[in-house]
Formats: sequence, structure tokens, C-alpha cells
Amino acid sequence: MKALIFDKSKYSWDDSKGFELADVPMPKIEKPDDVIIRVHYAGVCGSDKGIWYRQAFKEQILGSLESEKSTSPNPSLVRRGTPLLDKERFGEVKSYRIIGHEFFGEVVEIGSRVKGQGIGDFVSCESHVVCNKCYQCLRGQKEVCTNEKILGISHDGGFAEYVRVPAHIVWKTDTSKIRPEVAAMQEPFGNAVHTASKVDLKDKTIAIFGLGPIGLFLLLVARAKGAKNIIGVEPNPVSIEMAKKSHPHPTSPLKGEENAEKSGIIPSPRGGGQGRGENYAHDPEVIAEIMKITDGIGVDVAFEMAGFNSSVNNTIASVRRGGDVILFGLKNGQFVLDADYNKLVMKGITMHCVAGRQIWQTWETTRALLEDSSNQIQEKLYNVILDQGKGTILPLAEYSKEKFEKIMTEHPKFLIQL
Repeated sequence: MKALIFDKSKYSWDDSKGFELADVPMPKIEKPDDVIIRVHYAGVCGSDKGIWYRQAFKEQILGSLESEKSTSPNPSLVRRGTPLLDKERFGEVKSYRIIGHEFFGEVVEIGSRVKGQGIGDFVSCESHVVCNKCYQCLRGQKEVCTNEKILGISHDGGFAEYVRVPAHIVWKTDTSKIRPEVAAMQEPFGNAVHTASKVDLKDKTIAIFGLGPIGLFLLLVARAKGAKNIIGVEPNPVSIEMAKKSHPHPTSPLKGEENAEKSGIIPSPRGGGQGRGENYAHDPEVIAEIMKITDGIGVDVAFEMAGFNSSVNNTIASVRRGGDVILFGLKNGQFVLDADYNKLVMKGITMHCVAGRQIWQTWETTRALLEDSSNQIQEKLYNVILDQGKGTILPLAEYSKEKFEKIMTEHPKFLIQL
């Protein structure tokens, strides 16, 4: 079958980028609770971009390959005609990882102990392959499982024609209520749902720092959950335009004390304090604008969705006394807090860290939101975020590194069609 892979036998991690379109062996049922899914659509997200540019998940991918054994010949070595020892052919070497953790497809084969799924079911998957045995799993915190593997990173993923997963991470989807393209985005949309569930957003004034795909999803979820005023901070003009189209009242607070509602998008000239590099400080201009919008009080809830050190400091500086800061964005390395520690403590804010989705509570809420036509979320996901598929759906048969990278650069969110 065809798949997009990183293959350590072909190139080193540090001196390469992108994914290879390769012929790899079809997955087979190996355990009685395995399920084989024929993938229809797979979503490309920020994590995949991090792998593409070799900026993230090096240790997880290379380390997991070292611990796996192959039951089939290495496809890249066979393709090159390299002489193989028996141990390289079978059982000792696994050199490639199939990328991709967001996907939607159809069950085509099930193991002997699988219950609750049947051949022909349309499904998506939780990307965290949890153990169901550790301290956290047994106490209802599967999203922080001690022994988890992650699809497309430490477990072969869904940028392939077929994928094998354990049945306990499979989620049925009703295609009469959720269209397949949107169904492929349930996993990342669930991130936004989980993030929005940390505090009650009804009648709150909130700020979202970073309007990438998850930030855009959060904009929709927050409105559906009753947030009264929503302020977005984002440097990318494409994302800003999407946010304005998604927002029921797309007005910019930069242009109007006349705004009846304290909402809008702040397109800060220097990226809302989300710049890369050594700058860790918050952006005084953005914070001043937020304080102006909120009459000097600050927001009730500040969401950090970008992962930059400066963006974290923006959330702390923008939130009111007694408010909540919710951290979702990811970046490796040490962060610096630019707030006076005494003032930070005395401000009395509560900080929350969000990992993945709560299994299966978040998925239940996600389904309810997507199936509810009155909130227009599904309509905006397809019409605005995916632009009705115009340039945002790449058939795997048409894959090239150049085309993939171009789409990834131009669109915050896109799908691979298999």
C-alpha cells in the first residue's frame, strides 16, 4: 500500500525534511483486539508540520523505532536492491514510521475479541494509544496515560491507505450527520473542546492568543459555549481572515471604540508577542489594546494556543485578577516568566494545562457540537477552515514534497484524500 513515511535508513533526521511516498506492507491483525481501517481522509496539523521540518518529536519517533520489530522486509531497502541479512528482513529492523494522527475511514477487518465495532463502520480514532492499566488510566485520566503511544509518532499512523489500531481508540461516526471531511478533523477539534472545558465560559470575556487551526476551532467552540466577548490575537493574515469569517461579529477592536461588543481580532504588527527567537517578553501594545477593550480589567480567561514564550507571557499579562490562564500550545525548552513573581501570585490567577482530549468525554461533546446544525460549527469548518475543499484537499496519488509544502504554507488546515 502507499503511505507517507519518515525512513531513517534513507536519510538522517537532522539533515532532511519532508515525508517520502513509499510502498509499505499492508497492516495485518496482530492482536485479537486490533482493527484495520481503510483511510478516506487524513488531516495535516501543526505536529505534522513539526515533523516535516524536523522541529519536533525526534526522540519519540527514533526511540519508538528502536523498540519495534519488523515482520516484513524493509520497503526502502528492498526498493534499493540492498542485500539484506535475515535479521534485517524479519524481526530486527524497523526503519520507517508512517506519519499522521488525524483521520477518518471505514473498518474493513476486526480481531476476534473486538466488540462494539463492525466491518463497514465509519470511524475516526483517538490519537493517544493508551494502556488502560496505569495509575492515570485507572482513575479516568487517560489523556495523560503513563505508557501512551501516539499515532503517527510512536505508532504507525493514518497517512496511509490502511492503518491498524487497537479497537479501544476507535470512535464511530454517523456520516448522515457529520460529513467525512469534517469527521477527519474530530481529533484536533476535540483539542479545542477539551481546552474550552477547563472553565465555564458562559458570559465570559476571553482572549485567544494564536489562531492556528486549534485556535480557530476554539473560537467556534467558545461562542457555542456562551462566551460573551472573544478577542483573538494573531499575526498571520490568512488566519485573521478566517477568524473574521468564523466570528459572528467580525469587527476589529483596533479600529473602533464604537464597537458595541468587546470582541474582534487584533492583528498586531509584531505578531501579538508570538514572535520566534529570544524574545520572551509580552507585547505591551497588544496588552494595552486588550486593557482598553476591557476597561482596564483584563479578560476573564486567556488561552495560549501558539506555544511561544512571549505568548505565554501575554496570557498572564492580559488576564484579570482572579482569572484563568489555559495553556495548550507546545514548544520544547525552558520558558521565562516576565512577570514579577510576587505580583503574579497576588494576582490570584489559576493556570490550567491541557493535554489531548479526555477519553471519551471530549469526544461525546465534540459529536454533540458537530451534529448540532444550529451552531453552524460544522458549516464553518467546511466552508471557512477548509474553504469547501478548494486547494485544501490533496489526493495521495498527486503527492509531491513541493506540492505538500506549498499547501501547508498557504492553508492553516488541509486534508489528504486516500
